[in-house]
Amino acid sequence: MATVLIIDDNRAIGEALTVLLNLHGLRALSARSPAEGLAQLEREPVDLVIQDMNFTGNRTSGGEGAELFAEIRRRHPDLPIILLTAWTHLEHAVELVKAGAADYLAKPWDDAKLVTTVANLLQLGQLRREQRHSAQTREQQRRELAGRFDLCGIVYASDALQQVLAIATQIAHADVPVILTGANGAGKEKIADIIHANSPFRAGPYIKVNMGALPAELMESELFGAEAGAFTGAQKARAGRFEAADQGTLFLDEIGNLPPAGQIKLLRVLQTGEFERLGSSQTRRVRVRIVAATNGDLRAAIAAGSFREDLYYRLNVIEIHVPPLAERREDILPLARAFLGAAHQLSVEAEQVLLAHAWPGNVRELQNCMKRAALLAGGSVVTAEALGLPAARAASPAAAEPDAADIQAALARHQGVIASAAQDLGLSRQALYRRMEKFGIGKP
Repeated sequence: MATVLIIDDNRAIGEALTVLLNLHGLRALSARSPAEGLAQLEREPVDLVIQDMNFTGNRTSGGEGAELFAEIRRRHPDLPIILLTAWTHLEHAVELVKAGAADYLAKPWDDAKLVTTVANLLQLGQLRREQRHSAQTREQQRRELAGRFDLCGIVYASDALQQVLAIATQIAHADVPVILTGANGAGKEKIADIIHANSPFRAGPYIKVNMGALPAELMESELFGAEAGAFTGAQKARAGRFEAADQGTLFLDEIGNLPPAGQIKLLRVLQTGEFERLGSSQTRRVRVRIVAATNGDLRAAIAAGSFREDLYYRLNVIEIHVPPLAERREDILPLARAFLGAAHQLSVEAEQVLLAHAWPGNVRELQNCMKRAALLAGGSVVTAEALGLPAARAASPAAAEPDAADIQAALARHQGVIASAAQDLGLSRQALYRRMEKFGIGKP
């Protein structure tokens, strides 16, 4: 049961509010003076305060009510406060709402509106507590993850990447193949780094191969090695990447580019640990942890006949999808600041542009953007212009601001409760009041 504290020196008002709140399943406490109200707040938890603006001996100015409001805010900054005021102090109440009061109600109040306002604010308060608890839990999980595992300096703030890291570190110890899926530049290689750094193979070599950068005719020799004379230009025997990665990890990026002959050999290595160099009949054995990555759809490649189904299932013992930057926008600003370094900082406008951009090139595009911005900034502050991103996107945050119709609709949906309407619109109460003033919208 939520608890509401009523601070009003008028006994009749306190009793009327107590009865009204009790009828709607709320517990009501009553205080007859600011000092008594503050003392009550120190004695037990309270979910919401309804306070008068005008106390005995100061009926005309409302000053004592303002001082009480300021003191409650100082001691309990997250506690919602509803102001009760006479019409003569309406302007003063509006100023206090802009300063952080949850809402105000004029005397005599409307019972239904008061109950609705209280219910909305209590629900909003519960939501904020849950969000705060959830954020604290996530932060604790991040600290525990960073304390137990080597995260290779990865920068992130999103829940989406937190889940990826939780899976990657959990399966890192197992000697099974892993396949990473996701768009180019999303961070698949960094996840592969983390898997190797926390695996039993971390003391061994870590070899990376970009399959998309290797010519098809050289791919087999690059992976499995070749004897002298095995092909034109092979003047001496050379070891391949598998031999180089023995007792370590081999990261095969863009695995979908591996040609059919290489797929057969890779399947055999995964099954038996055995292979032959190109042009050799000598069987060699290695123990290598395979981490593969692709930005394509291997199932579609299987259907098209360009990728072996049996190899896919050998590689896909563990699949981890790395979401694009557009799906973890909480990571944009932390990454941007990390790429810029301590010598530069982002202007507010630059941050808005970064958050509005679609980032089709993902983390790699953001990193290149920050390098360019640091060179063009001309000082320690990186402006929106220095980012070089499309002007149309730069204007998108302003375009998203609610217009008069949006505001009126939100106020109607929430029976005129400013706090609830502001949350609905994604604004602070102060920002909503400014827009209402701009559009000439009066409070319902």
